[in-house]
Amino acid sequence: MPADPHTTLPTTLRTPLHTALPTALPTDLHIGGRPTAAKDRFPVHDPATGAVLAEVADGGAEDALRAVAAAHEAGPGWAATPPRRRSELLLAAFDLMRGQAEELAALITAESGKALSDARAEVRYAAEFFRWYAEEAVRAAGSLATAPSGGHRLLVQYRPVGVCALVTPWNFPAAMATRKLAPALAAGCTTVLKPASDTPLTALYVAALLERAGVPPGVVNVVPARRPTAVVPALLADPRVRKLSFTGSTEVGRALLRTAADRVVNASMELGGNAPFLVFADADLDAAVDGAMVAKMRNAGQACTAANRFYVQAPVAAEFGHRLAERMAALTVGHGAAPGTDVGPLINRAAADKADRLVRAAVGGGGGAGGPGRPPPPAPGGC
Repeated sequence: MPADPHTTLPTTLRTPLHTALPTALPTDLHIGGRPTAAKDRFPVHDPATGAVLAEVADGGAEDALRAVAAAHEAGPGWAATPPRRRSELLLAAFDLMRGQAEELAALITAESGKALSDARAEVRYAAEFFRWYAEEAVRAAGSLATAPSGGHRLLVQYRPVGVCALVTPWNFPAAMATRKLAPALAAGCTTVLKPASDTPLTALYVAALLERAGVPPGVVNVVPARRPTAVVPALLADPRVRKLSFTGSTEVGRALLRTAADRVVNASMELGGNAPFLVFADADLDAAVDGAMVAKMRNAGQACTAANRFYVQAPVAAEFGHRLAERMAALTVGHGAAPGTDVGPLINRAAADKADRLVRAAVGGGGGAGGPGRPPPPAPGGC
């Protein structure tokens, strides 16, 4: 049955916590500038309550290839678009995103759970990629030099690499999309974006925003999918795809690099972090605790840059631990859209269960629990 390209939010979500949300959301695949149905759909939940925000088209290999075909067809025209014009379109997208910042922040909070203050900061951050690469679009100047032998001239010119496959994580659904889309578009490349299944609505919103800004159909395509293995290998196997940009786990990144190597696809990887936080005995402890809160609690700790562990020199260990525990205890945990919330929910039940296992393992290994150590009750819908 053909799907409605937009979903009107259920009345159960039209609460004070969701009043800033758009009343209708694009929920189909975005291919060639048109909403495109898929054979199946999957639910997107509010991780704080488990409520279903929307049913989104579940892309497969055939859908991925249709998106590649659309991007490939749009490629020559977009590559021939003057750099100044590409720059102007990215600036238009920047202005649109800033103008719709509150609506987009509410959407990010609804599907990722992050506190609204964090979501607002993400929108500002995400929009800046459009402005930065609007400025870079006109600077791919190349070079002309004399060969070392003196007998020749060496000319370097930059050309779009071609269709780019972009794979983004859930934790910064707007910023991870714009930081990949903006440089590709500035360089004259067309794109197929595969967003995380937990947060596909933001990616579809950004694609619609870019086309409202004037980016031609087919330049930006979005294929949400519940199972990445149904989409990403199909993208990498297509000879029209010449670039892969992936942000995600190291394990998945290794597998994608192996696949990309078969066709020598240009690959950019931003993989998992494993960051220590060091505090020495002569540290300014106020500054150290401030830094620790930023390092650990960005997006409630759900970031690849978050500190994984703390090493504190013995003379200040007790005092640092006491101060950090006080700051952590002062954070307000709640629905991301609720006033005053500092820490929203973890993205899904699997993440909550993993956190619970880690806490139990630490306490079982001799660690002290700074709080009750109980996970919240399961939310409706299994999130």
